[in-house]
Amino acid sequence: MEIKYFNRQNGQVEVEKVYGDGGVKWLYNTASGKVLSSALVRAPLSVLYGYMQSLPMSRNKIPEFVENFEIQMEDFLPEDGRSPEYPYSNFNEFFIRRFKDGKRSFVKDSNIMPAFSEARYFGYESINDEDSVPVKGKFLNSKELLQKQEWIETFKDGPLLLARLCPVDYHRFHYPDNGKVLDYYKVGGLYHSVNPIALKAKEDIFSTNVREVTIMETENFGKLAYVEVGAICVGRIVQSTDLTTFNRGDEKGYFLFGGSTVIVIGEKGKWKPSQDICENTKNKLETYLHLGVEAGLKI
Repeated sequence: MEIKYFNRQNGQVEVEKVYGDGGVKWLYNTASGKVLSSALVRAPLSVLYGYMQSLPMSRNKIPEFVENFEIQMEDFLPEDGRSPEYPYSNFNEFFIRRFKDGKRSFVKDSNIMPAFSEARYFGYESINDEDSVPVKGKFLNSKELLQKQEWIETFKDGPLLLARLCPVDYHRFHYPDNGKVLDYYKVGGLYHSVNPIALKAKEDIFSTNVREVTIMETENFGKLAYVEVGAICVGRIVQSTDLTTFNRGDEKGYFLFGGSTVIVIGEKGKWKPSQDICENTKNKLETYLHLGVEAGLKI
């Protein structure tokens, strides 16, 4: 199964080079793999694997990883206190690398919602149970994702952006607007892969994986439910701020090792995903966006 996406940066449809492709296929498409995956998706093993990426020996993986996935390291800062010659003390520090100043900027137009992650996006003006990309709508609605009665009606039938971060991507996520936090809570769950191969085999991954939910009041887009979804071998979801007030473009947090997902749900009629994202989603194609560029529009 090839994973194709539209790269808005160059206007081309590209084939994703998947980290651990063979392993994901084995875990979700074979009988023996399914037996092991039932253990791997539980917190102790997944968190332990993530922890191992913080050991000094893990930095030996970095050069091959950079070469295989053609990562433009000149765009990134070294770990604090380290030189460009020896930039990272372990794989996790490389994984959560920061962009150098000026390499990414957030669109300033208040009517435009910027991309809150550098990732591959699906977008929906309103979720319904018939939608099936990447999973059926019944698993992407506010009830299943948020798991808190207080907020279900607020976000019912609202717009949704789903940003999938691959292991090769920048793994920090950001606030899309100015505003304040109304609520924050964690939802316990599993650590399934969020790779499309896994999603095809198991549709309820986003509604059963561990996740952290932040409810925000924003200046330009109404209330937003900002959901970080953990995935296989993700050691931790880390919140960088005190979750009180924020400004557009501020870093919100980061994922330690592993690919994962950020989902943002809005109030019905307040905003919509960008047209190309919606059109590509209908064609079962993700749209790759750089951090800070247009991802949605105020209605």
